[in-house]
Amino acid sequence: MTSEQKQLVKDTVPVLKEHGVLLTSHFYARMFQYNPELKNIFNMGNQQNSKQQTALAMAVLAYAEHIEDPSVLLPMVDGIGQKHTSLDIRPEHYDIVGRHLIASIKEVLGVAASVELLDAWTVAYNQLASLMSGREKALYKKHTEQKGGWSGWRPFVVKQKVVESTEITSFYLYPADGGSVESHLPGQYISLRLFLPELQLLQPRQYSISCRSNSEYYRISVKKEVGSKHPDGMISNRLHNHITEGSIVELSAPAGTFILNESTLAHKVFISGGVGQTPLLSMIENLTNEADETKVSITWIHGCRNEAVHAFKDKITELSNFYSNINQHVFYEQSNELQKNKYKGWVDLEVLKETVLDHKAEYYICGPALFIKKHYNFLVENGVQKSAIYFEEFGPASLHLN
Repeated sequence: MTSEQKQLVKDTVPVLKEHGVLLTSHFYARMFQYNPELKNIFNMGNQQNSKQQTALAMAVLAYAEHIEDPSVLLPMVDGIGQKHTSLDIRPEHYDIVGRHLIASIKEVLGVAASVELLDAWTVAYNQLASLMSGREKALYKKHTEQKGGWSGWRPFVVKQKVVESTEITSFYLYPADGGSVESHLPGQYISLRLFLPELQLLQPRQYSISCRSNSEYYRISVKKEVGSKHPDGMISNRLHNHITEGSIVELSAPAGTFILNESTLAHKVFISGGVGQTPLLSMIENLTNEADETKVSITWIHGCRNEAVHAFKDKITELSNFYSNINQHVFYEQSNELQKNKYKGWVDLEVLKETVLDHKAEYYICGPALFIKKHYNFLVENGVQKSAIYFEEFGPASLHLN
């Protein structure tokens, strides 16, 4: 890009800050009008609740702000690249997106969209697309080179369906071809794709892998969205209501950057709300997969509405009873009888301040955006380094805390 083109892109930052979601909403509507087949790739639930439009607006803004040195965005690029490979996004999709994005800029800005500005954004987009597709090519290659790895969608059989609580059920997924599965890093997710008759579309959803890595299967633990007819809950509800043992589903290879740091023996503090515990289950199983005492000190903090919806409570209790250096703390919003290390109300780290705050610890938080933000802020305000805090927000990213 020329210096003049970079300046033109930077000059759009104020507009993107104020009207970014308007632009991305127009873009998605336009793209789906002209390329309706892409509805089979995008999560239409996130389109309806505007999460995807907001996430894209934030990404475009960040790119415009750092157009002089896009390398500072590499962590974000890696996270998006992981999500794209899990959705089987290919280089040809970037061509379609680019065409509609530039057209949307022209249509939304009107007379303010000069030829020079559109040319600058075209060059900028092509630069970003090249960066993204290059990263994704490397990720696809890495998957296919691993034992049990694959690229794109692969059929799996639901061999076991296990009820974990009144809301959460686990699905044990084995390759339909009888082969092995690619190892996953503790905390990663897989994308699962089903046909939704209600929408007449194939729809993908990401689910955290809730077990430690093995060569045979993946386990996902899915919350039923009771009473929900929103597209965002349709796949989860279809899994609960229509997918039985023996059913076939399609999966993409494991992805995600929210992973356990296994390079140190630092104290691990896991903080989860509701079904947010699923990636943390993979992490704690990974740390306790030997018969001997785990060398890592673990604090497990979980909150949910009540004991009936509390999945895996027996599993975590079993681990904490077996391993002396695992401490479990549970918060129930609704509860009459509370025992040791069980509390009434929402997760409150202030109550556990002496146990939780450790300048050598690493913190892993997963749950709704407000849950993450609350506990992240508490830790930072109490002297925890941001680099020691890892978090996973389900759905399109809306938090940029680090």
